[in-house]
Amino acid sequence: MDLKQLHYFTAVAEAGSFTQAARQLHITQPSLSKMVRLLEEELGVQLIDRSAKQIALTDAGWTILRSAKQVLQSVEHMTSELEEVVTLKKGTLRLGIPPMIGGYFLPSIIEKFLSNYPQIQLHVIEQGGKSLEQDVLHGDLDFSMVILPVKEEEQFHIVPCMHENLQLVVHVQHPLAQLESVSLAQLEQEAFIMFRNDFTLHHLIIEHCQRAGFTPRIVLESSQWDFMTEMVAAKYGVTLLPEGISKQLDPRRFAAIPIRQPVIPWQLSMVWRKDKYLSFAAREWIRVVQAELSGLS
Repeated sequence: MDLKQLHYFTAVAEAGSFTQAARQLHITQPSLSKMVRLLEEELGVQLIDRSAKQIALTDAGWTILRSAKQVLQSVEHMTSELEEVVTLKKGTLRLGIPPMIGGYFLPSIIEKFLSNYPQIQLHVIEQGGKSLEQDVLHGDLDFSMVILPVKEEEQFHIVPCMHENLQLVVHVQHPLAQLESVSLAQLEQEAFIMFRNDFTLHHLIIEHCQRAGFTPRIVLESSQWDFMTEMVAAKYGVTLLPEGISKQLDPRRFAAIPIRQPVIPWQLSMVWRKDKYLSFAAREWIRVVQAELSGLS
């Protein structure tokens, strides 16, 4: 049994005539009769009483007609639903971001995407980069903005989004505040205010400090960079932040100093799993992000 057989049988039952149904379906009457006969043979029952001049449905025919209509309506509904998804009228995307990038280029991309496709639900989850990587791998997120490097790089598609360097942020009365640049070795005796250890930046800073010959003394860990900078202003310690965030700070309260020895890169990228099926909405999200990034370059 296939959908075409059900469709042809329903057309004959509703038209009350093979001739009329064949005309509506734009097929020959013998072809239509054959299709209905094959359906009857497959079901093992007679669906249409052909003994009279006007055809009539048997009891089995009426039963199949009711079921056939339900099946055909369900298929029509399913096709309409699929068309909505294919044409990006609806869908759901799950995007993970680190807290520090909230005010960067992403809001403009989200605004453009949702303006074009208002029926797509975009769920944004904010948490540390290490957690975001695992959530993408486990299928809990479709995309994530992460700081390179990522641990399972071979499993991800990676689209570079931003490349900045980290800067030292201190209060304006700090002894290092007047310097044009600093080396990591000069910070050995400082108290560090850091992102939590589920943030990629946490591990990146520790790794560079250890290469410089010391392990940083961490006095506070947080998930919010604005709280961290307020603690810097309170002279509780120093912190390292990307240039873009450093530029947002009040120069009357903070000094942002480039780190030259060594330069610590902050590379923001969007990742998604290589083996994951991409919905039509997901493909369009990638296109919008890449188009926006090309406009920034």
